[in-house]
Amino acid sequence: MKFMPVVDLKALYPKLLNLMLDAVFVVDRDNRIVFVSDACEALLGYRADQLIGTLITDYMHPDDLAATGASIARVMDGQPHVNFRNRYIHKDGAIVHILWSARWSEEHGVRIGVARNVTALEQAEEKLRFLAHHDPLTGLTNRSLFNDRLDSALRAAHRHQSSLALLFLDLDDFKDINDTHGHAMGDRVLCTIARRLEHCVRETDTVARMGGDEFTVLLTDIQSADAVPRKVEQIVTTMAEPLGTEFGGMKTPSFSIGVACYPADGEDADTLLSRKCPVGHVYPTLTPRCHSPRRPGWAVPSDRAAVRGGDWRDDPGCAQAHRSGSDAGSPRSACRFPGG
Repeated sequence: MKFMPVVDLKALYPKLLNLMLDAVFVVDRDNRIVFVSDACEALLGYRADQLIGTLITDYMHPDDLAATGASIARVMDGQPHVNFRNRYIHKDGAIVHILWSARWSEEHGVRIGVARNVTALEQAEEKLRFLAHHDPLTGLTNRSLFNDRLDSALRAAHRHQSSLALLFLDLDDFKDINDTHGHAMGDRVLCTIARRLEHCVRETDTVARMGGDEFTVLLTDIQSADAVPRKVEQIVTTMAEPLGTEFGGMKTPSFSIGVACYPADGEDADTLLSRKCPVGHVYPTLTPRCHSPRRPGWAVPSDRAAVRGGDWRDDPGCAQAHRSGSDAGSPRSACRFPGG
């Protein structure tokens, strides 16, 4: 025996629609809203009676109008569109990310769409995308993204016959900071160093945390012979500034810095990144006059890239780096700078 429902399902449809957490829109050929379910108030902040008769395009994010217009044309051409994402502007001005499923009803001359708020999902995905390419502590570029940018920069430098430079910075005795003041304080020091380095470079340059207390700076499109030594001087000066009162009188940690330049010190990423002094290399502490901007010059032997903020190698006030037997052939030397 055929089952005969005793409930008038058609009469229930409006109530069923308004029970849905997703919002249902019905829009005519001219983009005017002819029906919207109650869930739209939670989605966009407007009641149904405030939306009916208005243009749905009035609530779209301006940057998404073109892509949404293409989706509308597809739907009105009889091709249902599912999993389409765009952005709308909430009544309070916030941006709402919406996932749509829409189809065209030729019989009624309207398109019917179901809208789901995926703002939280979009934000989570964006965070994951960020963390895939950035250091979670400092927010700096991580090793993976840095290597990609270095490869791109090298291709551009080769194509345009320009120069670029890598600056390698290592904090001295950072483990002592963690052991003495705790890891939370050590993390704050790393974040402060990161912000200071970012302040020293252009938007077209890259600062990366390569791990631990190691940072690398990529300087691109170098226009003059003194650009790199001047940048080193700026970093030295900025890094030597005292830490804030929130650090409880802790001194700014000293650091070691080295330089490798394209094409003088290598023409590929592996060669340039290998221009790093081996573990065990002992660096001298330079006095302020040894890295004074008033000391011009960039005399560097062809077999190594030294830190270039003046002709420090020949300055009697600057001790040479002490090398063990295994370090004697190191292709790049570095000098240690005292902190504040």
